[in-house]
Amino acid sequence: MTEVIRTQTPPILHGPSDKEKKYDRQLRLWAASGQQALEEAHILLVNSGIGKFTIADKAIVEEADLGVNFFLDEESLGKPRSEACVKLLQELNPDVKGDWYQLEKDQPLQTLLDQQKFTLLMYSLPIEPETLLTIQNYANENKLPLFSIHSAGFYSAFRIHLPGSFPIVDTHPESTTTPDLRLRTPWKGLSDFAAEITADIDIQEAREHGHIPYVALILHYLIEWKEKHGSIPSEYAEKKEFAKFLAAKARTNNPEGGEENFDEGVASVLKLLHEPKLEGSVKEIFDHEPNGLEAKSSFWIIAGAVKKFYEKHKALPLPGSVPDMKAQSNVYVKLQNIYKAKAREDVAEVLESVRAHPLGKDIPTTEVEVFCKNAAFIKLVNGAGSKTSDVVNIANEEFKSDQMAANNPEFGMRFSLLPIYLALNATCYFASATSSEILATINKIVPEASSNPRLVQAAEEVARAKGGELHNISSLTGGMVAQEIIKIITKQYIPIDNTCIYDGITSRTQIFKI
Repeated sequence: MTEVIRTQTPPILHGPSDKEKKYDRQLRLWAASGQQALEEAHILLVNSGIGKFTIADKAIVEEADLGVNFFLDEESLGKPRSEACVKLLQELNPDVKGDWYQLEKDQPLQTLLDQQKFTLLMYSLPIEPETLLTIQNYANENKLPLFSIHSAGFYSAFRIHLPGSFPIVDTHPESTTTPDLRLRTPWKGLSDFAAEITADIDIQEAREHGHIPYVALILHYLIEWKEKHGSIPSEYAEKKEFAKFLAAKARTNNPEGGEENFDEGVASVLKLLHEPKLEGSVKEIFDHEPNGLEAKSSFWIIAGAVKKFYEKHKALPLPGSVPDMKAQSNVYVKLQNIYKAKAREDVAEVLESVRAHPLGKDIPTTEVEVFCKNAAFIKLVNGAGSKTSDVVNIANEEFKSDQMAANNPEFGMRFSLLPIYLALNATCYFASATSSEILATINKIVPEASSNPRLVQAAEEVARAKGGELHNISSLTGGMVAQEIIKIITKQYIPIDNTCIYDGITSRTQIFKI
C-alpha cells in the first residue's frame, strides 16, 4: 500500500533558480540556448547580458573625456581609459567579466588579437587606418561578425559586417504566420483522429458537435467535397465555395445562432488549404553550396539532412505546434499529441541523416529539433563588402527621391538619411575635418554630390561636432547596436542588413544595404 502511494505521489516541483529569476525577461525572448550563447560570448571593443568583454584603447583619461563619457569620473584622470571604463562598466553586471588592454603609442592591435579569441568585434569611428585594417583582416580570417559605430553631434550610424553567409534558424516569425497543419496531405494518425471525432456527426449532441476542432471539421468535409468534385479545392474560387459549403454545415437552431468551431474553420480555409510552397529564404539555403569551414558547421549538415527529407516527402519536417481552437480540453490535448508525435517522427528521420554524416555524430539532438521546428522560416543573411559602385548607385537613387520629395511636398515624402552616412563616413579617419573637406572626400566617391543641399547640411553638422558625441544620441545608438549584437550572438531574430543611420534632429532611422 505504501508503495502504491509512493508511485502516485507527484514529483517535487522546483521553482526557478536565482539565475533564472535574474534573467527571466531575457529567457522569454531568446530562451536558454540564447542566454547560454550570450554568456559564452567574448566581445572586443576597440575605441570605446554578455559573458566577457575586452576594451582596447591607447588613450589616457583627460579632462575632456569626463564630459563625454558616463563611465569616467574625476578619479579616472591620468589612468588608461580602457581600465577606467571597464571598472565602472562592470558595476552594471558583476557577473560579466571585463578585461582592459592598454595599447602603447606605437603598439599594434595585433598583439592583443594574437593572445585571445573573440566572438565578435566592435570598433568606434574615427579610427586609424592601420588599426581598422588589422581588425578587418582578423574578422575575415576568423569568420567573425564585425560592427562599426560612428556618432557625431546629432547624427550616428552603425554597420554590420557579417562573415560570408550568416544563417539564422530561430527567426521568431510573426504570431500571425499561417500554421503548418497539413490539411491537404494528412498522415494516417491525423486522418484517423478526424474520422473518429466526426463519426455520426449529424446526430451528435449539441455540446459535442459544437466542440469538434475545426481541423477535424475541415478534414471531414474535404472528403465529402472530394467525392462530389473529384479533388481538393486549390483555386481561390474553389476555396471560397468550400468555405460556404462548410459554413452551411453548422447548426443554427441554438441560442447562439451558429457554432464557433465552424466559424473558426470557415475563417481558416483560405490560408490552411494553400498548396505547399517552399519559401524563397529556404530555397536559397537548399541551393547554397557550402565550402570550407561552412560545410563543417552543424547548420549546413542539418540543412543538408532537411533538404534530403524535403526531396523525399515534398514537405518540410512538421513543426508540431497547434493553434488555439474551440475544443474540449481532452480532445485538444489529444490533437496536440498527434501533431507532436508526427513532429518527433520527422525529427528522428532527419536526425538519422545527420548521424550518417561523417561530422554529424556529435551534433546535439536539441539542435536538430530546433532546426526542424523552424525549418519553414530559416534565413540566410549574406554579408556584403562595401563597394564604391553600390554607394554611387544608392546615392543616385536617393537623391532622385529627395528631388521628387522637394518638388511634391503635398505627398509627404521623407528625405533620405544617406547624406548623414556619407558625411560620417568621410570622417572615419579624421574627426576634425571641415565641411569643405568632408564634401571633397564625398565627391571622390559620389561625383558632384557636393551640390546636394541636404548633403551640405549634413557635412556642416558633422564638421561642427568635430567628433564630439551627445549622451542621448550615443546612448540610443548603443541600445540599437546592443539589440543587433544579441540577435547575432544568439542567432535568433533577423538582424538589419546592413547599415543603420540615425538622425537625432528628426528622430528617424533608415536602413541601407551598402
